[in-house]
Amino acid sequence: MEKSIQVLVALCAAAAAVGVVAIIFVLRWVLHYKEGLAWDGGLAEFNWHPVLIVIGFIILQGTAIIVYRLPWTWKCSKLIMKFIHAGLNLLAFTLVVISLVAVFDFHNAAKIPNMYSLHSWLGLIAVILYCLQLVLGVGMYLIPITPASWRAAFMPVHVYSGLLIFTSVIAVALMGITEKLIFGLSNPKYKDSPPEAIFVNVLGLLLVVFGALILWIATRTSWKRPSDQIPHILHTNGGGEDSSKVGPTMSQLSVGADAEPCWDVRRRSNKLDEQDN
Repeated sequence: MEKSIQVLVALCAAAAAVGVVAIIFVLRWVLHYKEGLAWDGGLAEFNWHPVLIVIGFIILQGTAIIVYRLPWTWKCSKLIMKFIHAGLNLLAFTLVVISLVAVFDFHNAAKIPNMYSLHSWLGLIAVILYCLQLVLGVGMYLIPITPASWRAAFMPVHVYSGLLIFTSVIAVALMGITEKLIFGLSNPKYKDSPPEAIFVNVLGLLLVVFGALILWIATRTSWKRPSDQIPHILHTNGGGEDSSKVGPTMSQLSVGADAEPCWDVRRRSNKLDEQDN
């Protein structure tokens, strides 16, 4: 089992490294190849859009998706992790809203029509769905009065919609940077593969690799928090004699100051899985 944890840690580190490199690339793009960053209604203000989308809508959202799976957080309270998850998503949403304001300001100042491209349509849909996901997530999982049955029923929808939005955002971002290169490069043109085009194409590849790593980490059931796996074991066992074996482990898995080290928790959960097979 330790090898599986090592693979998880390695993938998390790889995702973090790719995310940082992607941020460096998008900053290099707007600062070196474009007009830089400003808030003056011009092209430099528009440049906040790709920067904040990459940082917020892709990197921060991706981090929020896998934050429960980071082994060094398994000892933390689940409530604390919920607040961290929600906080990262709220920060990402804030950056996305600022990026949209930058785009509309630039378009209005330059007399460019708003919302005419497929990129803008899908992007706005993704933002609306992300806002709805955030509101429903807070309502379901951070408000104590929400019935447990509602939380359990909504969880598959919450997980699926989160992954769908994340994947869609990367696709829309790729559309956006391609659109920007086609319209922004004239001499030489995009088809002539100038250095800027190659550089930004590599940025697109980095976003795809980051997304692939996040999706792989998020969809491996064996890498769930140990405290999330135990209720699943109880459910699949249907109670009965085997449930008595699981009971003590659930109390030992209680998080907080006296919680077991995450490695011991994972080993104990794995032993339970072997007993139930």
